[in-house]
Amino acid sequence: MTINARLLSKTFGLNKAVADLSLTVSRGEIVGLLGANGAGKSTLIKMLTGTLAPDSGDAEVNGYSIVTDRIRAQTQIGYLPESTGGFDDLHVLEFLRFVANAKGLFSLEAEKAIDRIVEALSLAEVLTTQLGQLSKGWRQRAWVAQTLLTDPPVLFLDEPTDGLDPIQKSSIRAFLMDMAVSKTILMSTHILEEAELLCKKVIIMDHGQILGAGPTDEFLSENGRLEPKVKMLLGASEEKSPADG
Repeated sequence: MTINARLLSKTFGLNKAVADLSLTVSRGEIVGLLGANGAGKSTLIKMLTGTLAPDSGDAEVNGYSIVTDRIRAQTQIGYLPESTGGFDDLHVLEFLRFVANAKGLFSLEAEKAIDRIVEALSLAEVLTTQLGQLSKGWRQRAWVAQTLLTDPPVLFLDEPTDGLDPIQKSSIRAFLMDMAVSKTILMSTHILEEAELLCKKVIIMDHGQILGAGPTDEFLSENGRLEPKVKMLLGASEEKSPADG
């Protein structure tokens, strides 16, 4: 398995954001992480990428532990965070060079990586535009580009199309489908239609736990929609939870 998490837990104060969660994701899959805001999706992704240490448990990315071998694990990872704020004063090219350098790419190697990604994501026309001046769609595309600079085998994408218009969403989705042939992608989304279109498997979360996981087809209704099954699972979870959350 490319991603193998075992009993990951994280608590903030009295809030158990993720509770003894285990999952596996194989190479060549797009797996959708579904759930309402506050379900623990972003916390889980932060732990899997090594940007947030778990209180307990461990996970391996391409065989490297995020706890005991975090640096090498992160060489396998491309990460798109939920919030893509900051770096507003940098031009897109400056931003990509900065990220490339931070990931250990310099000079000719960095420029080759940037050229490859700029072509793949059609970013040439905005290379000299500041990030803060870009539309939401172009900004998101620039951030997707930075996840791919080192051509990592595993991608963690937190709400990759959030806030984009339909044309922009379609463009990013098509790109992700192309990437899935050779990479492992775990993406969180609250857009069920997106999971129906992109994801080979889904994982449904609530209150830091997995309510259901498996091939997307197993969760589809007769008319091919995820919504009925997901609503049923989330509703059952709420009934089991205390009224005060």
